[in-house]
Amino acid sequence: MSTQQSSTAAPALTHRQLAIFRAIMQHGNLSRAAEVTASSQPTLSRELARLEYLLGFDLFDRVRGRLRPTVRALALMQEVERSFVGLDQIAARAQELRTLSTGRLRLACLPALAQAFVPSALVAFTQALPQAAVSIFPEESPWLEQAMSEQRFDLGLSETLQAPIGVTLRPLLQVNEVAVVPRGHALARFAALTPQHFEGERFVSLAAGDSYRQAIDQMFAQAEVTRTMVLETVSAAAVCALVRQGLGVAIVNPLTALALAGPDLLVRPLSVSIPFHVSLLLPELAAPHPLRDTLVVAMTDTAVKMSGASLDNSAA
Repeated sequence: MSTQQSSTAAPALTHRQLAIFRAIMQHGNLSRAAEVTASSQPTLSRELARLEYLLGFDLFDRVRGRLRPTVRALALMQEVERSFVGLDQIAARAQELRTLSTGRLRLACLPALAQAFVPSALVAFTQALPQAAVSIFPEESPWLEQAMSEQRFDLGLSETLQAPIGVTLRPLLQVNEVAVVPRGHALARFAALTPQHFEGERFVSLAAGDSYRQAIDQMFAQAEVTRTMVLETVSAAAVCALVRQGLGVAIVNPLTALALAGPDLLVRPLSVSIPFHVSLLLPELAAPHPLRDTLVVAMTDTAVKMSGASLDNSAA
C-alpha cells in the first residue's frame, strides 16, 4: 500500500469512486465493471488504487489475476448499498412524483410469484383502480433484494425472511410445499403423501442451490428415503412442466402447483410440513407511490384467500 491517510480525517470520496467500487463488487472483475461504468480497465485500476489510498486500506486481494473482496470491502459495501442512489434513479422517481397517480407502479417479484400470485392480486387491484398502470419485473434472488435496497421498485415480493438494507419486510403468506404427480401415476391414488411414498421414484428437483431443494433433500435424508434423481431445473413452473410429461414426480411450492394443476398434473399435500414463505418488501428511502397501499391491500387479501384454500379441491 501507499502511504496511509491520517486516521483522524475522513477520506474525501467522490460519487464516481463509490460507483466504481460498487460496480467491481457487483460484477467481480474489472472487465465487466468497466462496461457498466462506461470506462476502461486501466482507468478503473487507477481509480481503485486512488480509492484504496484515500481509505488507507486494501479493498481487494489480487489472486491469480482476479479481485477478491477483503472483509473491510464487504463491510464498506453494506454502507454503500444503504446510501447509494444514482442520478438516473432520482430522475426516474422525480418523473413518477410529477405524474402522481398516472405514474406506473413498479413491482419486483420472484418469477414463480409473477406466474402464480401476482395475477390474482392484480384482479382485485384492477377492479379498484381500472386505469392504474403496473409494470411487473420478475427477478431472482439475490438481485431482487439488492434492487429493493437500491429503491428501484415501489414494492417487491420475495421468499426472504430477512429485510434487505433500506427495506421494510412484512410477512405476507406462509403455506406448505406440495407434491405434484402426473396423471395415471401410482402415487395419484393417495390423498396425501409421506416421504416413504417416494422411495425409488423418479424425482424432478429444483436446482442444487435452491433453499427449498435443500429442505426437501433434508426431509428425505431424515426419512432414509432414496429417490431416483433424474432431472433438475431452476423454476417450479419448469418442474411442473416436466412432471406433466410423465418424467417423474416432484415437490414444489403450492402457488405454482395449484396455478398449473389440471387433468395431467395432480397436486397432493405432504404429511411433513415444508413451509413456503412470501414476504412483502417496501423501500424505506423512496417516497411511496400514491397507489402502493391499494396494491398492498389487494395482495394481503389474496394471501388470506390462498392460505385458506383447501388443497383437497385441487387433488381430484
